[in-house]
Amino acid sequence: MLAADKLQLQSSLKQQATALKEKEFNLHHSNLMTVGTQAAVLAGLDITMFVEFSPASNVDWGEDVAMVPRALKFTYYIMIVSAFCANMIVVSHTTALSVLGAGLALRGPDGSMVTATDGLYEERRSVFTTFGIGLACTVGSVVVCVWLILHWEAALICMAIAVFTIVRIYQNYIRIFRRFGFDENETVSFDDIFNGPAAIQVVKSGLRTIQNTLTMSPRNSRRMESKNKIDIESGHLGSNAPSIPEMNGTTKRRGTSKNNSFFR
Repeated sequence: MLAADKLQLQSSLKQQATALKEKEFNLHHSNLMTVGTQAAVLAGLDITMFVEFSPASNVDWGEDVAMVPRALKFTYYIMIVSAFCANMIVVSHTTALSVLGAGLALRGPDGSMVTATDGLYEERRSVFTTFGIGLACTVGSVVVCVWLILHWEAALICMAIAVFTIVRIYQNYIRIFRRFGFDENETVSFDDIFNGPAAIQVVKSGLRTIQNTLTMSPRNSRRMESKNKIDIESGHLGSNAPSIPEMNGTTKRRGTSKNNSFFR
């Protein structure tokens, strides 16, 4: 009875700890899906800027400065392709994390919720870095693009706006990171619960016993049956056999009946 109560207590504690870990998993999953969605939008914008953009010919710039539009086009297309590829990497990365991470957390072995949550947390840094590269290349391509389609007065003003946007994005990131940043060593951990009171050992031994019973081959089963038959024939009866007093009583009654018939 005490063992059953202990197992029930451990199961309840582990279930509650897993529910708390699930909240953290949902947080990381939601953040990654948000970044993946924004990366998909930026990827669509990048491919549009790559396909639909048609700058003027190099000849229109004049022979003296023919290398200038060529260098600008070279820089523009490298940046826009880099932005598209970075955003596609983010989309594929977040999609794989969403599908495989959720599958591991729900259908994996014991402790999979902890493994899936820690995996999403470790992968988020790579996702955010790649997304930042794609965003920077997208905005940076605008700085080059304005010089290919506008006159120098308008191009200069538009380039200044684009550069201000890049600087502002970086400043906002630094300010928000400092405001909401925290030491990773101070985060709440559930390892002491999963490795301590909620570490259930009875279930593993019970499952091992059941597995051994189910995997017993028919040959072993026949051996056990033949062994039981030999034991019964040799006199080693099971629990259903009559007890010794009952057998003695039966023997006595049979002997009495024989003696009575003899005297008769």
